[in-house]
Amino acid sequence: MALAFRNGLRTVARRLQVRNYADAAKGDEMALTFAAGNKVFYDKVVVKQVDVPSMSGAFGILPKHVPTLAVLRPGVVSVTENDGKLNKIFVSSGTVTVNDDSSVQVLAEEAHPLENLDRAAAQESLNKAQSEYSSASNDKAKAEAAIAVEVAEEILKAASG
Repeated sequence: MALAFRNGLRTVARRLQVRNYADAAKGDEMALTFAAGNKVFYDKVVVKQVDVPSMSGAFGILPKHVPTLAVLRPGVVSVTENDGKLNKIFVSSGTVTVNDDSSVQVLAEEAHPLENLDRAAAQESLNKAQSEYSSASNDKAKAEAAIAVEVAEEILKAASG
């Protein structure tokens, strides 16, 4: 009897450990909420695809994606809307959550459409951040400057093309 109980318990535990694709509530639809401290870009809008830059690598999200939680790195989030329009938005950092109902939340610290980025201002910010990194007098200042350099480099890359 104890053996049967243990085997039953193992079977249940294995089922709990299996990763499954999301069960979309409305077929193959994916609702996107994308917000930052400065603006709400999408509020539960159904979209085709979302591509995000994460600390573990960039990845694309489609309806029925495996539930996921990831940390955003500086870069471009690309949203393919249902009509095929591609919207590109630069994010400095944040999180992305893919839920089991195929909803997606992108919460960014700061976000701006690519067309609003100024290449000259981005280059100026990069130069300043690199100077601050070079002159940093302690580990905290050096770490903060390194983050500023990374963000400025990604803004410049996004603004350039």
